[in-house]
Amino acid sequence: MSKVIAIMSMSLDGYVADRDDGVSEVFDWYFTSGDVEFETGGSDPMTFRVSAPSAEHLRGLTAGLGAMVTGRRTFDVAEGWGGNHAWGPAFVLTHRIPAGWPRPNSTVHFVTDGVESAVKQAKAAVGDKSVGVHGADTIQQCLNAGLIDELQVDLAAVLLGSGIRLFDHLVGTPAVLGNPKVIAGIGVTHLRYPLIPSRRGWPSTRAASPR
Repeated sequence: MSKVIAIMSMSLDGYVADRDDGVSEVFDWYFTSGDVEFETGGSDPMTFRVSAPSAEHLRGLTAGLGAMVTGRRTFDVAEGWGGNHAWGPAFVLTHRIPAGWPRPNSTVHFVTDGVESAVKQAKAAVGDKSVGVHGADTIQQCLNAGLIDELQVDLAAVLLGSGIRLFDHLVGTPAVLGNPKVIAGIGVTHLRYPLIPSRRGWPSTRAASPR
């Protein structure tokens, strides 16, 4: 059974963006934390330069992904990933499909009927691979719907003090997580927590996931 994995970089004090909506401090580790090159692929490829432990972490994580679920803001900031996300088809939550989309030969799909539908469509596309979820609001929606199996948090070595929190607006807390897998990079610590349905306030993933 495929897993649904929330994937996000976060400051040590819990923010994914600063008070001006800037994200450079939280995501700088992708480009400045080492000399190992990691190519993202996709229609709009990027080259990350990270430490060896971070490169190993990224290779393992992305090799297991088959699709992404994300929000409209992330789509806009990424300029639609050139039409093809590096980590498989992207299912974008939105109220309105943007002008000029969908495009021929693109694997970007727009979902206007909610997060459960987006996850269901993504799962249907991945086979035995996992679905990644990106963006604070989208992750919060998935957590509240009981759709997340694992939390992958890249904890950047920075304190922002204020801004947009990753774990705001949650229902059903407190929720106990499983023991993390920890990889220490340079300027970032990679934490991967399994969620334990029997020890959290969120609905059971198995029960809540669309069939």
